[in-house]
Amino acid sequence: MTIACHSLGEVLLHWEKIQGSKTFLFAPETKVTLSYAQLAKEARCFSTWLDQSRISEHGHVGLFMQNGRQTSTIFIAAMSCGRVITPLNLLAPIDQLAWVLDHSDIELLFYSPDKKTSLFAALEKTKRQFVVVELDPDAPVGPFMDCQEGVLPNVRSSQPALLMYTSGTTGTPKGVLLTHANLLHAARSMAAWHSLTQADTVLSSLPIYHINGQVISTITPFVSGGAVVAPHSFSASNWWNLAIEYRCTWINMVPTIIAYLINAAKSGGKIPSREDLQHIRFGRSASAPLPPEHHHEFENLFGITVIEGMGMTESASMVFCNPHDESRRYGSPGLPCGVEAKVIDPSGMMLENNTVGEICLRGGNVLDAYYKAEAETAKAFDSEGWLKTGDLGLRDEQGFYFITGRLKELIIKGGENIAPREIDEVILKHPAVLDVAAVGIPDKNYGQEIMACIILKPDMNCSEEEMRTFCLQELGKFRTPKTILFMDELPRGPSGKVQRLKLLDLVLQNT
Repeated sequence: MTIACHSLGEVLLHWEKIQGSKTFLFAPETKVTLSYAQLAKEARCFSTWLDQSRISEHGHVGLFMQNGRQTSTIFIAAMSCGRVITPLNLLAPIDQLAWVLDHSDIELLFYSPDKKTSLFAALEKTKRQFVVVELDPDAPVGPFMDCQEGVLPNVRSSQPALLMYTSGTTGTPKGVLLTHANLLHAARSMAAWHSLTQADTVLSSLPIYHINGQVISTITPFVSGGAVVAPHSFSASNWWNLAIEYRCTWINMVPTIIAYLINAAKSGGKIPSREDLQHIRFGRSASAPLPPEHHHEFENLFGITVIEGMGMTESASMVFCNPHDESRRYGSPGLPCGVEAKVIDPSGMMLENNTVGEICLRGGNVLDAYYKAEAETAKAFDSEGWLKTGDLGLRDEQGFYFITGRLKELIIKGGENIAPREIDEVILKHPAVLDVAAVGIPDKNYGQEIMACIILKPDMNCSEEEMRTFCLQELGKFRTPKTILFMDELPRGPSGKVQRLKLLDLVLQNT
């Protein structure tokens, strides 16, 4: 159902009137729920509280909290009150967190008790002062509920709503400032593509400090009048129990979640019956490439169609998605969704089909500028408003896009370009491998060589010699990793995407 609203506050008031008693959020750990009417009332009380706290009319509000009822309330309510919400990465290093606190112009920050130590360590390094409020993410009532209900302000669609920071694995993170129009365009495109309605409920454990957890898992159900089941974090042992208990109609995942669900099922875990899962219309995978092997295996094990897509922080998430019919492609994030897309060469010329280049985007969900970063903005956009994503890929004759890697992560060995994903997908075929990340390492002869960092499945063994033999057979001598490391974990961003350059830094520091 498409509603003609120009801001998230208007969306909230619309659903309060139409279906106020309907549950918007289920918090499984506490069994606490949040209805649209409760959310609207709390947003109006929050508006009064913000005014009394002298938070400026368009001021920035920070969130340093895990998923929970209060986290979701503040996330939606702040934007509905005309403020800019900035969810902070709970995994960010102290120095990076301090930098973001300074750069973001936050006037008010909510934090959960378990984050007090890291927050106050960061505050000691900040140059600004602002209000901080400790709040339990699962609290049934927020501190602002003692205030009288105010009136939600009229908010223009062009007004900023969400300020997010990129992971910053190769330097200072960039602030991505998204407007109400950006977020509504993204949510409506997502809802239309997947035919989401008020009858749909999504299961998602993705954190609200990541764009996928924000726009796909939270704002999209909110705009379409649906519901979200949002556990604190992912648990392979409880995932299907939640999907069945709450009668979820779709599940929002990343490839790491898919890999762990497959491994749990194959390691003796109970696989739900097709009858128990029949209410799930589809699963969605994004935030990192989904290996075709895992894609097929998941569908065969659980009988749930997985629709792969791709999003960016700069585009309020989804930009490509596969269709829900037999034309969908394994190994592809799909067709442009809500945006225009093209592939260019280094000079900016558009490339023909099946030719690898940099992917560019333009559309109503794409940011206008990075926050307080004119030079970065000028570098990222061309004169016609196309965003240069930094992703390498190609488009085929049917319009499907395929991602081959990141410009910054490309391995250049002896003058030949090698996409790390090429290596990953082959090594993942080995029966003992749970996850892998290939990365380029310095080499005096070739410029760069290939290193593969591998996580083995529990109770599985594989020697370096066995893995090298496998790679020689499957990849050939030139693409076989020179260095093979077995690790317990890989550094990941909030969505679960492996941070390859951070991985390289970690390995080089320890050699």
